[in-house]
Amino acid sequence: MDMTYTAPVADLAVPRQRGLIVGVVGLVACAAAFAIDRDHFFRSWLISYWLFLGIALGSLALTMIQHLSGGQWGVFRRVFEASSRTLPLMLVLFVPIVLGLHTLYPWTDANLVRTDEVLKHRQLYLNTGFFLTRAAIYFASWLALMSVLNRWSLRQDAGDVSINLLMQRVCGAGLVVYAITTMFAGIDWIMALNAHWFSTIFGFLTMGGQGLEALAFTIIAANVLFPRPPMSGLLKPSHFHDLGKLMLAFVMLWAYFNFSQWLIIWGGNLPEEAHWFFDRIRGGWQAIAWVLVIGEFALPFCLLLSRPLKRDSGKLIWVAIWLVLMRFVDIYWNVEPAFSKEALHFSWLDAVMPIALIGLWLAFFFWNLPRRPLVAVYDPHTPAFLEAQHD
Repeated sequence: MDMTYTAPVADLAVPRQRGLIVGVVGLVACAAAFAIDRDHFFRSWLISYWLFLGIALGSLALTMIQHLSGGQWGVFRRVFEASSRTLPLMLVLFVPIVLGLHTLYPWTDANLVRTDEVLKHRQLYLNTGFFLTRAAIYFASWLALMSVLNRWSLRQDAGDVSINLLMQRVCGAGLVVYAITTMFAGIDWIMALNAHWFSTIFGFLTMGGQGLEALAFTIIAANVLFPRPPMSGLLKPSHFHDLGKLMLAFVMLWAYFNFSQWLIIWGGNLPEEAHWFFDRIRGGWQAIAWVLVIGEFALPFCLLLSRPLKRDSGKLIWVAIWLVLMRFVDIYWNVEPAFSKEALHFSWLDAVMPIALIGLWLAFFFWNLPRRPLVAVYDPHTPAFLEAQHD
């Protein structure tokens, strides 16, 4: 076995330290924001939190898909695993959302529920106790899947190839668990901000967005790792091409789900459904809607059709960074109009929160990444395993 494959990735202390510094400075700014405008703090925190939770959960799903499907794109599996291992951090960062329940979700106000027939009808599901119980179930499921897959991945590193089939079986069931819990988390934490509105496609939109975020971040992380051993001798244009094709597929999937949601609600023409779109296509919010149509679909779709671009990591990374930014705008467009219906509103808090969370999240990610070999040597789909078999 070539020992260069089993060496940990080098020189990640600098990005880890920089991320930690940015995160700490951002948290100080968040503390000031909490003191100045507590209500806006909670919704800005929710927007940024949902973005980074999406990267972690999307990476967990991609880990399971890779175990089931195989393929050369498994060379990025350790990036997926390290991203998924940020879930304990996301559990801690969920605390501000719990503290801000009464600010974020109108249905937590008992007086309002008593005077609102819709909220009264949905009280069996939308109540604080059941909300927190469901959140505990979601995190327990995600952390269990993450823990099992990462622990078995270490057994695989030790040469226990008998674990491969068991990992595939768990991943098959795990994807079902991921789909159910993620869809309901999207309904509970984002869709329930507008408790009078509902969409049967919103859960699928949640999963599609998470897959897109995770792939975009993986491309960014792969570019950081590209000049460093052992990835400097392993990554090829074909690997970035694979990620680029997957990202194109998720761009189209995001567009399909969004168009389907709009088409169904437009065709039904029911006031209790249509008002959600009305709040987002007037008062300046229509500009954000067009930014998303062009920036999250049309532009990346046209760019990712190019084979040379997908094989050029230096160009592909800019598409990935752009898509992460568009995902933030998309989440902002979904959340903020629930509180600012009259006109487009952007606060400095909406810029501070993602900076704080990206610093903390990246510091935790770059702390996790070098804790094990960057290449899953005994994965039957990796070049290292194939070389060992050939020898």
